[in-house]
Formats: sequence, C-alpha cells, structure tokens
Amino acid sequence: MAFSNTPLAGVLLAAGAGRRFGGPKALAATPDAGGWLERGVRLLLDAGCDPVVVVLGAEAERARTLLPASEPRVVPVIADDWAEGIGASLRAALAALEGTRLPVAALVTLVDLPRLAPEALERVAGGDVVPSSLRRAVYEGIPGHPVLIGRDHWHDLRQGLKGDVGAGPYLRAHRAEPIECSGLGGDDDVDAPAGVRDGF
Repeated sequence: MAFSNTPLAGVLLAAGAGRRFGGPKALAATPDAGGWLERGVRLLLDAGCDPVVVVLGAEAERARTLLPASEPRVVPVIADDWAEGIGASLRAALAALEGTRLPVAALVTLVDLPRLAPEALERVAGGDVVPSSLRRAVYEGIPGHPVLIGRDHWHDLRQGLKGDVGAGPYLRAHRAEPIECSGLGGDDDVDAPAGVRDGF
C-alpha cells in the first residue's frame, strides 16, 4: 500500500562489486531475508513506488535474472561507470528518472540492507510529499536509508555526484529533514559474508 498521496519513484542501488563482502551484494541471499535484490525491490513496490529503478553494475546480467520479469514497474538500469562508486550509481538512477513525467520524488535505498523494515519507508515517504521535499532516515542520530529526494533536487544533485560519495553532502547542505527510524534496520548495512548463501 502506498505511503504517500503523491506519485513516488523507487530507487534501489545494487551495482557494487562487494569487494569486502566477497561478491556483488545484488546476488546475495540470507536465510532470514531471502534474496537481497528481490527483497529490496519488493519493499519499494509495496510502498507504492512506480517506477522502481534498480541500478545494476557488477554481474549485471546475473542480477537482472533475479528481477521479477512480469512486473512492468521494475526498470533495470545498468550504470556503465558503476566502478566509480555509489555516486555513479545514483547519477544513473536520477538520469533515468528525469525522463519520467509523474513521480514527485524518489525514495532511495540500498541492496545491502536486508533488515530494513517497511516501517522505515513508511516514515520517510509518509504524509505530504512535494517536489521540494528532502528527507533522510536517521538511526540514533546517525544518517542512513531510505532517503526521499524531491524532483526539484534531481538535476542539481546529479550534477554534483562524483566517485564513491553519494547524496550525503547535498542532503547536509540542503538541510534534509531527519526522520527518526531507530530500530528499523536502515543503518545495518552488511559488509561481511557470514550467513550468506547462493552467492557469486
């Protein structure tokens, strides 16, 4: 069920090679969360996002096979320069969204948050969302995901994205509204492969 009365796009960043992790996290699965890519996509679909842009890079063709083939709202995007870092992935997502007409904002999250709860998305995307909206989940005062980026910000943010730096500097400079999400899993990114199956 949609959390907002306005059209939202979803963005799932899943392009990295996961060097510290041992392989691309888009291919990872754990007993408690299932396939991480599938779970991230489902969270955004269940939040009412349309489209859901899934940014792929490392092992992109294998990862693409994990996406729901019969779901027209899911749009895979290959970031050719994904190896630059998360900035390149977010840049690719925003470039894809700038050609869309309806979404007022983009709800952005990461593939390596297998414990992210739906309630975090609901809190960040809930209520009135306008093109100037800029929100960020915080966990005991520490910024995390998801992030809500209103359409008014897409172009300027995209122009400033470089290397392995994401939206953080832009969100700080533009005083993104902090949304309390402690205990909802969006600060718990997984960099170690313990408990992972069906990998790489």
